[in-house]
Amino acid sequence: MNKISIVVPVYFNEANLPDTIPQLLSLAEKLPGYSLELVFVDDGSGDRSLDLLLDFRSQNPEKIKVVKLTRNFGSMSAIQAGFTVATGDCVGMISADLQDPPEIFFDMIAHWEKGNKAVFAVRQDREDPVVQKSLSNLYYSFIRKFALADYPNGGFDFFLVDRQVIADLNHIREKNTNIMTLIYWLGYKPVMIPYIRRQRSKGRSRWTFAKKIKLFIDTFVAFSFFPIRILSLIGLLVAIGSFLYGAFVLFYWYFFGTEVRGWVPTILVLSFTSGIQMAMLGVLGEYLWRTLDEARNRPPFVIDAVFDHADGTTQTQPENKEQA
Repeated sequence: MNKISIVVPVYFNEANLPDTIPQLLSLAEKLPGYSLELVFVDDGSGDRSLDLLLDFRSQNPEKIKVVKLTRNFGSMSAIQAGFTVATGDCVGMISADLQDPPEIFFDMIAHWEKGNKAVFAVRQDREDPVVQKSLSNLYYSFIRKFALADYPNGGFDFFLVDRQVIADLNHIREKNTNIMTLIYWLGYKPVMIPYIRRQRSKGRSRWTFAKKIKLFIDTFVAFSFFPIRILSLIGLLVAIGSFLYGAFVLFYWYFFGTEVRGWVPTILVLSFTSGIQMAMLGVLGEYLWRTLDEARNRPPFVIDAVFDHADGTTQTQPENKEQA
């Protein structure tokens, strides 16, 4: 019998879980020949999310596994933690807020059974405010233009992949990354299923603007040389402009005796070039900081406990809590 694991990162989802968990559990009834494993990863939630997860687990110990992280490490790290614990022949990922319809897993599994190792549910549209939708589309257009040319237009964070893909991800152990972009980068030819992402109906999203900015930076630093190359181009253009300006001043001074007066032009040039240099240092700093973070070899997450589905009460402490 094949097993499907579904990883669900959880962070302040107390309002959503009473609806989400029953809907995911109901998938088992429509998947004959499959055993279902739901891996919920509590990413340091400060509400009753963990208590709700453990309550549902006590009622369904054979299907639900709960992973508790020591603190909030971020959604990407929570997904990575879930992948290290999931044991399915194929592994899916879905958010806990039901904006993605779980029934699409049936189509995903059908494609997986045909030998496809990566199946993505790609957002054809989304029931979000216009500004949020526009920024999201701009983000994915940047990825397509400067990082991965054939990346899905609407992006994806709802997918099903083969055990082999999960093994690759667990082997990479990369921090400060975008899991979805990393899966695409691996090169497995994906099947893409279009769908419309629903509007969030309960609870408040914790996907803040600051987290979106971090994901934007992580994606481009991890998958594109464009920031470094644009700095080189800007530096070259500024150097050429400075040289031409200096040649212009020298020419008029030598041939026409024009005196160079005043400190305003000098200050303007210095301010402009110093601003460019500071921006360059900031981008270089992002790359250097990530290099340092990788060199430290700290884990992207730390698992406090795994509440296994072996029975209804056993709490299993992982042998190596600093899993990566």
